[in-house]
Amino acid sequence: MPASPASRSKSARSKDGSRARTAARAPVRAPGRAGTIALLGRPNVGKSTLLNAILGERIAIVSHHPQTTRDRIAGILTRENTQFVFFDTPGVHRAKSKLGERMNELASAAAEDCDVVLFMTDADVREGKAPSIREEDRTILASIPENKPTILLVNKIDRVQPRALLFPFLEAYGALRSFDAVVPVSALKADGVERILTEIAKHLPEGEHLYGEEELSDKPVRFFVSEFIREQVLRRTREEVPHGVAVSVDSFEEGPKVVRIAVTVHVAKDSHKAIIIGDGGKMLREIGIAARRRAEQMIGQQVHLETFVRATPRWFDDPARLADLGYIEGEKGRTKRRSAARKAQQAKAKKGLPGRAGAPALKTSHVTPQSTQATKKDAQEKGPTEPRGGAGKTRSNARGHAS
Repeated sequence: MPASPASRSKSARSKDGSRARTAARAPVRAPGRAGTIALLGRPNVGKSTLLNAILGERIAIVSHHPQTTRDRIAGILTRENTQFVFFDTPGVHRAKSKLGERMNELASAAAEDCDVVLFMTDADVREGKAPSIREEDRTILASIPENKPTILLVNKIDRVQPRALLFPFLEAYGALRSFDAVVPVSALKADGVERILTEIAKHLPEGEHLYGEEELSDKPVRFFVSEFIREQVLRRTREEVPHGVAVSVDSFEEGPKVVRIAVTVHVAKDSHKAIIIGDGGKMLREIGIAARRRAEQMIGQQVHLETFVRATPRWFDDPARLADLGYIEGEKGRTKRRSAARKAQQAKAKKGLPGRAGAPALKTSHVTPQSTQATKKDAQEKGPTEPRGGAGKTRSNARGHAS
């Protein structure tokens, strides 16, 4: 269970955009239900798209590249006396790096720790033949504890024609495992969302809400800013470039009118820097402008975004680099987290407030109406242009930081 939910109000964000701590579990009407739900599946089956559809907010980035999701991201939905805490996990795949191993570990841990598992696959129909079960799906299913409530979600059902082709497919899955429910869905069209929530609620334990009613995620705003940058890189690059990209937030300074953010885009090879920067810096400007727009929508303020590019060879196989980038927690990160927790607890004690202190980072008030309009056109975005009288500024810089 995460110790630091993300906030949905400006006042809840820390000035440097760093992760903050929750004060205490929110009071809830009795009786209530609350629990955690793991979204499991192989890459590119639509887990992040489904999470966005369930929440009604586009917090998880999506792209046509596999392994877009690298972290375990919580999406929190509260409906009256029931709270659903969804964990979007990385797609389970054959790992070729330490980053890949860590991604698979996150998915496996989610299956063990959560109250309910949503196992998601897709109906891959070819030449009018019935869909078949992939070997990766068999492996993932075998890793889910037998006593864990598990719901089978079959995505992209709108592609199956005639629908009768689904029946042998579902029967084959039923022979592998006894599912608590089977729900055909179309994540892109949000078809089947209400049925999913109804089935999950049957298996959530009774108890207090795990987060406040306004909580949207357990991640801080600065995490989403880095993801917005990476999303734009994924949309504009091909082959090995997107898999070798990571983004770090170097500074996050909140002012009364403008939030100033500096980020570094790390690439795996020196040759990839030229691709990210583009001719005359065009690519990097487009990436920065599009990411800045999304950041402004989420934060609700003007954003000045400064973007640097740096070659960090084989960062995805270096534990120290992975820790610096936030993919694993090193000793430095643990020390910093403990220190922040102690200071927050002391501050709470002075005010006579109970529980663990700190402000969560992402709340619904961070998400403006524009950011909820995740349309198909937006998903196929080709490259934005600077709006007339742009609300903020984007500065792109190809300068590398010292190694």
